[in-house]
Amino acid sequence: MSVHPQVQALLDRVARSPLPPYHTVSPFVARRIYRDTRAVLAPKAPELAEVRLLAFENYAMRVYRPLTGGTLPGLMYFHGGGWTIGDLDTHDVLCRQLAVGARCVVFSVDYRLAPEYPFPAAVDDCFAATRYVAENAAKLKVHGIAVGGDSAGGNLAATVALLARDQGGPAIRFQLLIYPATDQRCATPSHERNGQGYLLTRDSIDFFRRSYLPNEKDWADWRASPLLAKSHANLPPALIIAAGYDPLVDECRAYADKLRASGVQVAYREFADMVHGFILFGGVIDTANTAVQECCAALRAAFEKVPA
Repeated sequence: MSVHPQVQALLDRVARSPLPPYHTVSPFVARRIYRDTRAVLAPKAPELAEVRLLAFENYAMRVYRPLTGGTLPGLMYFHGGGWTIGDLDTHDVLCRQLAVGARCVVFSVDYRLAPEYPFPAAVDDCFAATRYVAENAAKLKVHGIAVGGDSAGGNLAATVALLARDQGGPAIRFQLLIYPATDQRCATPSHERNGQGYLLTRDSIDFFRRSYLPNEKDWADWRASPLLAKSHANLPPALIIAAGYDPLVDECRAYADKLRASGVQVAYREFADMVHGFILFGGVIDTANTAVQECCAALRAAFEKVPA
């Protein structure tokens, strides 16, 4: 299958862009490029009942509440961007969509970025944020917590689920893993097959990995590579979204297989004609909005189940 015509139009647009690739500039400039280019590809932002900021010593959270009054389920959302770029604004529209569509409170975590704060700073911040929401659920008017994220954020969500299991909580109801990075060795065939020409390139992946994991020995740490955890048993149910033209597609599929083999309930959805990052492009790619709807339906179904 070829890439979707709308994806091809986007790839052609990127090829004509005068902006430099991420790996050729400083992280500071790469963040600006990412922020500005995401904004023009996003769909219209849904209106919400409440959007506010919570700030802590090392991280912040933007809280999206779709309805006033009463308690709602909570989704901890960790943005993508190779642990190096991305922020609350690049994923603002997606978090609004998830809040409205899944009828939940979304806590979008502004974790510390590399290279200023390399591994495991992002892991520490995301787990601390998740524990804070769980410990303050009554004050925050939430009940039941899911974790989710895209790309690097999917990696962090999977890692937080493993940490919560191993450290006795907090209880996680569901994992929403959107084309997650699960193996920092980056050695699967799809890294070669899809490593050039489909937005996320091998050069960009190397740039992000050097920033986040400057010590090669950390590549095999399961907190960086959740696929390499010793056990995947007793984890929350998961939806894993993947893209056929993504360098990460093989490790997405491998993580789904690993969870399933460990007795975890997994839905794996591969959009064969899509590229990495597509879920943010609902302004120009219709399939992105379909994927968001599937994420929302999976979250609603998970929240409706009574915990065992």
